[in-house]
Amino acid sequence: MPTNKSFFKFDSRQRTGIFVLLFIILAIQLGSYCIDVTIKEDNSPEKQQWLSLQSEIDSLKIAKTAKPVMYPFNPNFITDYKGYKLGMSTAEIDRLLEFRKANKYVNSVQEFQAVTKISDSLLQVMSPYFKFPDWVKNKKNDIVYENQQPFKKAKIVLIDINKASQEDLMKIYGIGPGLSERILKQKEQFGAFVSMEQMADVWGLSPEVIEKLNTQFYVGSTPEVKKIKINDASMKELSHFPYFRYPLNREIVTYRSMNNGVLSIEDLTKVKGFPVEKIKIIALYLEF
Repeated sequence: MPTNKSFFKFDSRQRTGIFVLLFIILAIQLGSYCIDVTIKEDNSPEKQQWLSLQSEIDSLKIAKTAKPVMYPFNPNFITDYKGYKLGMSTAEIDRLLEFRKANKYVNSVQEFQAVTKISDSLLQVMSPYFKFPDWVKNKKNDIVYENQQPFKKAKIVLIDINKASQEDLMKIYGIGPGLSERILKQKEQFGAFVSMEQMADVWGLSPEVIEKLNTQFYVGSTPEVKKIKINDASMKELSHFPYFRYPLNREIVTYRSMNNGVLSIEDLTKVKGFPVEKIKIIALYLEF
C-alpha cells in the first residue's frame, strides 16, 4: 500500500536551504539598521552657484510668456481685428469705422473716447500708445509751406485714391515708381478700393507710408467695384480675386455645393481658411 508522505517533512538538503534563506533575510534586516543609507545634502560650491542663477532662469521663463510689446499707433486706423485685440467691443469699433467713413479723423484722446464711447479704464490702457500725425499738433489739417508769407497756411486737399495718378502717389515720401505702380495694379485687380485699410495689403508699403497715405487720400463714397457672383463663379474666376487663393477657392466651391449655395457673407465665415478679419471689405466685392 502507498504511504502518505507529510508535506511538512524535509530532507537534509531542503532544511539546509531553508536555514540559509532565513540567515540571508535576517542579515538584510540587521544591515538596514546598522548601515547609514541617508543621502547627504550636496552643499558643494558648484551647486550653490547653480542655485544663485535660479532666480535669473525663472525671470527668463516669465519673460517668454509675457505679453507682446505694444507699439505706438494712429487710432484712426484701428481695424476690426486690432480693435478686438485691444479689448474694444464690436459696437465701439463700428462707431469708429462709421466716423471714418465720412472721411473724418479723431485728433485727440478725448475725441477718440467721444466717438467710440469706450470706458475710462480701457482708454487709460490704450491712450499712452496713441500716435497722432505731426500735422495734428500743428492745428489739425493746416500746414505751412516754405517761402510762404507768415501766418498764411494751406489746407491739405484729400484725393480719392481711386482717381489718383502715379504722380499723385509718388508725392508721398517713401513711394517711388515701383510702389506706386503696385498700388495702381492692386486697384485694377479689385476694380476699385473700398477702404483705405486695403493699403495694408499692398506688398512693400511700410506702416509709416500707409499712415501718410491715409492723411492724403480717401475712398470716394460710391466706388465702382468688380462684383463676383459667389455662387456661380468657377475656381479660376475666384482666383482672380486677390483675397481668395486656391485652397480657399476649393473650400468655397465645396461648401456651396454641399449647402445649396452661399446665401450671405456670414455663410463664408464657416468656410475653412476664410479671412474673417477682412469680412466687411470682402462683402463689398461679392454678389449673392
